[in-house]
This record gives sequence, structure tokens and C-alpha cells, in this order.
Amino acid sequence: MIRSLYVVGSLGVLGAVFRDDSFAGVGSEADVVILPTAAAFIGAAESSVAAAQVCNDYDVRVEALMVTDRTSASEPYFADRILQADLVVLCDGSALHARTVWRNTPVGDALASASNVVAVGSVASVLGDVMIDPRGGAPTTGMGLYEGVAFSPPASDDQLARTRRLVARDVALVVVGPRGVLRHARGEWKILEGDDVVVTRGEDVAST
Repeated sequence: MIRSLYVVGSLGVLGAVFRDDSFAGVGSEADVVILPTAAAFIGAAESSVAAAQVCNDYDVRVEALMVTDRTSASEPYFADRILQADLVVLCDGSALHARTVWRNTPVGDALASASNVVAVGSVASVLGDVMIDPRGGAPTTGMGLYEGVAFSPPASDDQLARTRRLVARDVALVVVGPRGVLRHARGEWKILEGDDVVVTRGEDVAST
């Protein structure tokens, strides 16, 4: 199981992870790898560069892993780097593509055992038992790393209302806006930053 998961609404708040006590204890020159799988259709290299620029504001070492399809997701080197890294940054993009690439591959297995993971934007949806299909907001099957929680980026009021009706009440739906930072560590969820993180069960607002 991932030791610490951070769900951040955008790269603009990624710095909150490096300032968080749960990660800051890793020390200087932390080993950070960037995984741009979800960004394959919009530019994996560009997304990696944008994430690296934020990381480079801190005392860390950064490597981008060009895992964009199932062939590269089967490379032992990439899986080993994910397991060795102090922090894995999952770039924003298509959660559906990320699920297709990662599921039942060495890279997907490595993600499940990574030390610290940051999921940026919509890619967080793939990590739960329940995944929110961005094409219409209906629940579908994710990678199953987290039970009882489903993540969604902001969507229209109509789509979110539909999603809340369709998601079972025993699943917390967490909508993380661009200023939001959510952490899971030691079995607990905590909102670290942002006034645009909304948690609901069914159609009722809940707490983490």
C-alpha cells in the first residue's frame, strides 16, 4: 500500500507536498520520479517538464519516466524506479488511459507499493476501487488501491449531481478543485490546503 498519497488539484499547489511534515522528513535531495502516463494524448514530455519545473524549486532530484503505453509499463527499470523513489508524481490527463496502461503491469504493481505518491488533477480518479468516468460522471472500476473513496475533478453541477446519485452511499466522493490538497497517511485523510475540496456521501456533504 502507498505510504502517503497526496491528491492535488493542480501543479500550482504541488509545493504543499514538499512542505508537508509527512514528506519533508525524507530530507534533502529526495528522489522524485514523474510519471506522465495520463498525459500521453496531450504531451507527455511537456507535462513532465512542467512538473519538473515545480519540483526543481525544492532540493530534490527529478527523473521523468516515459511510461505512455502498456509496453513501457512492462519495463522492469520503470517499475524499479517507482519502488525506489521517495516521491512519484502522476501527471494530470486521461484517467481512463492511465488505467488501461497501468492495470496488471509491473508499473501498476509498483505504484501500489510506492512510498509517496502525488496524483495531480483528474488522474487521481484511477486509484480508487470506484473510478469516475470523466465522459459522463458515472462510476466504473478503478485500480482498487483505495476502498470507500472515489476522486473527481470539478465538473458541471449537472454532472456532479448525476455522479452523486450513482455512487453508493458507502463511498465518499471527493471533488478536488485546483487549490485543493488532500493527504492520506497512516490510515487517515486530511485536507491540507484549499477551500475547494468537497466531500459527499450520496447527495449529503460529509467530512473526510
